[in-house]
Amino acid sequence: MDEREALVALNMIEGVGPVRVRQLLEFFGEAPTILKASKQQLIKVHGIGEDVATAIHGWEKNVDLVGELKRIEQFGCHIVIQSDENYPALLKEIYDPPIVLYVKGTLLPQDKNGVALVGSRMTTPYGMETARKLAYQLAYIGVTVVSGGARGIDTASHQGAMSAKGRTIAVIGNGINIVYPTENKELFDRIATQGAVITQFPFNRKGDKQSFPIRNRIVAGMTLGTVVVEANLTSGSLITANMAVENGRQVFAVPGRIDSPRSKGCHDLIKKGAKLCEGAEDILSEFEYLFPQTNRPPTAAATGVLPTLSLSENEQKIFEVLSNEETAIDEVMQKSGLPVSTVSVVLLGLEMKRLIKQLPGKRFTRNS
Repeated sequence: MDEREALVALNMIEGVGPVRVRQLLEFFGEAPTILKASKQQLIKVHGIGEDVATAIHGWEKNVDLVGELKRIEQFGCHIVIQSDENYPALLKEIYDPPIVLYVKGTLLPQDKNGVALVGSRMTTPYGMETARKLAYQLAYIGVTVVSGGARGIDTASHQGAMSAKGRTIAVIGNGINIVYPTENKELFDRIATQGAVITQFPFNRKGDKQSFPIRNRIVAGMTLGTVVVEANLTSGSLITANMAVENGRQVFAVPGRIDSPRSKGCHDLIKKGAKLCEGAEDILSEFEYLFPQTNRPPTAAATGVLPTLSLSENEQKIFEVLSNEETAIDEVMQKSGLPVSTVSVVLLGLEMKRLIKQLPGKRFTRNS
């Protein structure tokens, strides 16, 4: 049994969580040794009582490790542990990072520039539209959109990111083989091709009132910040926001109608110090310094050559419309022939790539 397999087994033992595994690893050095230890040895570890020691010592009676490893292989997912390079770097910084992650899809280094978009399951058309727009804008410029795969705001966020052909990660609160909600099966399949579906729970583990807050800590822990798009005062997304605060991450909240119960949670967050979010610019302004320059093509001033080959068709079209003279957004739309929704997103992308800059009055110019 190797380290990875032993950690999968430990993750399946009832009552043995990330904190206890960390304490056990500090004492025994490696996971296989923990599973071979006697009950008396296990009790010597701080935080390990008799019940937990008994469960670990007799793990083979209750844990079907061989079956679990077979299920992992047959399902087409893989296990990521903390020593792996693709284990989310920010997630390692929280108090109780998951022992293992079941991953369907791929985790990439660029996912460290991730932002969580969360909100209510029972939402309004305004909330859904806003979530899709924010996710589209963020994913378009290379930010990984992370959410919980639930109905409502989560679903809209994943959809928006995929519409931009960007990366998105769904963190689910049950076993990776369980589709919840059931109508999101096709969505999860698509997410696995443009990012990943991940969970810390073993196969066949159903979601419950305990598992979803556990899931929320991963959403908050693996991202730079959490954006609450729409939420009432009892929404689970506020748990995610609180966990983000506890981990020293930025929290944003999208304002809504003052008479809408679905906006009460967001307004409460803003009163408590969350940054008001009206668009992707409000999010990116907080994190721009964290994004490595390698994520952006070099400017024309740096190379002497316009980086047109790295631009999409719409980016190229709009970039050619602009010059060193100020150009109003209405003129950009007229000359490019593109609708306002496309023009706004493309201009934001060009701005984040440092190819253009926005001036007061929604006027734009190329960077010299």
